[in-house]
Amino acid sequence: MDPEAVRRSLEPTALSKEIAGPASASLRYDAFALTGVRIDAAEHGRLLCSFVVTPRIASPAGYLLSGVTATLADQLGSGVFLSSGVGTSGVSLELNLSYVDVASIGEEIEVEGKLLRAGKSVGVVSVDFRKKKTGKLIAQARHTKYLAVSSKL
Repeated sequence: MDPEAVRRSLEPTALSKEIAGPASASLRYDAFALTGVRIDAAEHGRLLCSFVVTPRIASPAGYLLSGVTATLADQLGSGVFLSSGVGTSGVSLELNLSYVDVASIGEEIEVEGKLLRAGKSVGVVSVDFRKKKTGKLIAQARHTKYLAVSSKL
């Protein structure tokens, strides 16, 4: 799989100032959460990324925001489906996250997404967040998506 193709699929398609309507806040937040994320490897059914926790994505106490973690699990999980050749990133049915540790400002985080199953209509990926220096798990997500193309009425 071409890492650049996956990277392009994760990048916003318009500037925030160009977006109008109710979806604008969501698109701005996705761009906010994905800024600074590097794609280190992309292969069939697997995506490896990393980023550094900055004050921009940290709580006032200096820890990675749980909402940023959830957004990254959603966006990078979608990238895993694209890297597997499914042809669609699907529509989320369920996103389950377990937070088991914190990440502080300045820590580098490695995110690994793996395809667990891609059926005719439903697919599942896992997304693990680890401290790059120690390998310690900080969060684990399981993302279930509807993959089938819907019919038009």
